[in-house]
Amino acid sequence: MLGELVDVKFDLKPEASVQVGDIVGSIEGFKAISDIYSVAKGRFITGNSGLTSDLEFVKEMPYNEGWIYQVAGKPDPRAMNVEAYCALLDVTIDRILEKQRQEER
Repeated sequence: MLGELVDVKFDLKPEASVQVGDIVGSIEGFKAISDIYSVAKGRFITGNSGLTSDLEFVKEMPYNEGWIYQVAGKPDPRAMNVEAYCALLDVTIDRILEKQRQEER
């Protein structure tokens, strides 16, 4: 949704304390900038330095070279696995598209 990715920045130093929902950095695309939030309570370990050379890894290989950051601690108890999150996104996008179709009528 950000379009082509152009930059990623991390605001925290390694070992910084984080809470669920804390902003750890930002990712920028041609269309927008989005904050990156912590999904766990614990310690920020590091941002992926490999993204400075190729941000497309985030889209192309998110479970390999495209990871964004590491945090050690307890995950948010409301966190979903990837399959559940994809299903939620599918339902949300379908609702948005249906609403748009209804408005066009």
